[in-house]
Amino acid sequence: MPAQPATTGGGDETLFEAVATDLHEHGYSVRHGALPEDLAASLRTEVAALPAQAFRPAGVGRAGDHQLNRFVRSDAICWIQGASPAAAAWVAWTGRLREALNRHLLLGLFSFESHYACYGPGDFYRRHVDAFRGEANRVLSLVAYLNPGWGPADGGELVLYRDADDHEGLRVTPLQGTLVTFLSEEVPHEVLPAARPRYSIAGWYRVNGSSALRVDPPR
Repeated sequence: MPAQPATTGGGDETLFEAVATDLHEHGYSVRHGALPEDLAASLRTEVAALPAQAFRPAGVGRAGDHQLNRFVRSDAICWIQGASPAAAAWVAWTGRLREALNRHLLLGLFSFESHYACYGPGDFYRRHVDAFRGEANRVLSLVAYLNPGWGPADGGELVLYRDADDHEGLRVTPLQGTLVTFLSEEVPHEVLPAARPRYSIAGWYRVNGSSALRVDPPR
């Protein structure tokens, strides 16, 4: 599973087209330095300043199936509502990415949800997929990293696997500005324990699952 090259220059549209190409060819995309520097810096400043009580233990499953399971994951999360200038800029940027991916790949992406994730030393998220096949909820997963100066000794890599039979995977260092996108139903992944606090944003693009009998909110 080769890593994709870094994106340099050309602006957001060049980046968005490259991400679309990666997804079409591989089902995932790893783009280093993808987040605009000012956006990455403002998001990092915001998440690092959030009080501890803004975070809650992360769970698994949705709605009535949601439950805490510290064997599966041990991180803490804070949902992004777009109220602050940094969050509003993030929502706008991911909205432009959604529009570009719909143009290039015809995915029908309709809504987006995301949260800050904080992994303390030793925290992890065991191997999993982000959506259950055929339920058409989360279509595309997105991870953005907010850790300047992160090196190999710090651990905390995201590991992307080709399929259920892949036990080696591709390791992604959670360095600030790196953007990872992948098909939610297709790519198993996990987060390895880190040696120091690790910040990221996890997000999901969804299709419109509403019907006459069911309203499908973003989360």
